[in-house]
Amino acid sequence: MLDLSKLIEGKNLTEAEEKVLRYIIDHIDDVTKMGVRTIAKNNYTSTSTIMRLTKKLGYAGFVDMYYRLLPLVKSAESGEYENTDFINSFFSNSLLQNYNYQQLKEFAKVLYQENEKFIFIYATGFSAIIAEYIYKKLLVLGKKCILASGMDSVGVFENNLDYIGCLLVVSRSGETKQVLDKVKTAKENNIFTISFTNDTESSINKLADIKLKVEDSNKLDDRNMLPNTFFPSLLMIVEVLVYEYHKILLKETKDNRQ
Repeated sequence: MLDLSKLIEGKNLTEAEEKVLRYIIDHIDDVTKMGVRTIAKNNYTSTSTIMRLTKKLGYAGFVDMYYRLLPLVKSAESGEYENTDFINSFFSNSLLQNYNYQQLKEFAKVLYQENEKFIFIYATGFSAIIAEYIYKKLLVLGKKCILASGMDSVGVFENNLDYIGCLLVVSRSGETKQVLDKVKTAKENNIFTISFTNDTESSINKLADIKLKVEDSNKLDDRNMLPNTFFPSLLMIVEVLVYEYHKILLKETKDNRQ
């Protein structure tokens, strides 16, 4: 059953609006056939109550609310987090090759298991912008992270080696010296390493434990002056990582309940 508490928190719903919301969730497979008038009638209320409910929850209208609630209800019923259309869209756009997908699944497992030590995220130049996004994305997942770039002292990494569980680096070319040096130090200290580059045969990828290749339409444009697919593709791949992480979380929650 879907937990309504987070969905309605801070929305100031009336008792009648909460009742209607619960009714819609309990009859999610039939509400579009019923329509707003029938739902209102079955709950002894008016259609305006349902319209106010959609607005309070931040939806554009009844139909928008239905399509936004449907996947939440279905995932809660099955105890699983699965959306094949989401993954297929990545494969169809060549963002994910099967090798990359398997590597992302492994990364999600590492991410789930790493709770004691820090995840050290490092990148330079334009890649540092993406690294900051990854950093904040992992923070909201409750992961302990340290973010550093070429502007930071080498000591930020080397003086904290005992507290680092894994190193995550972003280097478009896979050859950036400052990044490569961090990866070498990590390997010397048995720190698990994950890399995002545009070349699986790069020096950084050859050392990394999990190596993710990101499509790049202009590999030779090292100044990032031309349009490229590397950075937007990387951001989308990070969302697949989060998707896989949540699948693990939900599976563990389901197993613990049994």
